[in-house]
Amino acid sequence: MGEKMELKMVKINNPDELNIIIGQSHFIKTAEDIYEAMVNTVPNVKFGVAFCEASVNRLVRVEGNDEELKKLAAENAYAISAGHIFFLVMKDAFPINVLRSIKNVPEVCNIFCATANPVQVIIAENEQGRGILGVIDGQPPVGIEDENGEAQRKEFLRKIGYKR
Repeated sequence: MGEKMELKMVKINNPDELNIIIGQSHFIKTAEDIYEAMVNTVPNVKFGVAFCEASVNRLVRVEGNDEELKKLAAENAYAISAGHIFFLVMKDAFPINVLRSIKNVPEVCNIFCATANPVQVIIAENEQGRGILGVIDGQPPVGIEDENGEAQRKEFLRKIGYKR
């Protein structure tokens, strides 16, 4: 009959609650192209990006301009160990600043999350390898926004400069 498959969960290591993006791409030049997208979009950004190669040498390829962030990206990508995924971690920028540029990298197929929340990655594993099924990003809602919550949201967005 069919192959056996196990479901696993990988807790992302992000002790400083930095912003991360986890995605899927399809070619070894992903890490270099994401590097270019990052520095061309936010020149002062500090980041590390790691890409899990899915054939030939099957290494975690690493780029970035900050050694600690490169190490954190590599360790998380290796913990996930799913083919053709990338893990990006950044300082001095938010996902909203770079997501459009990352999505426009020709190798990028999918974005699973862009967050600073605690993240767990849901993995399917069989004899061939591993794949990401999805992510658990943060915690569930505790209620529905009321007028006070709406006012707080709008005030926050204006305070951080994303709305006028």
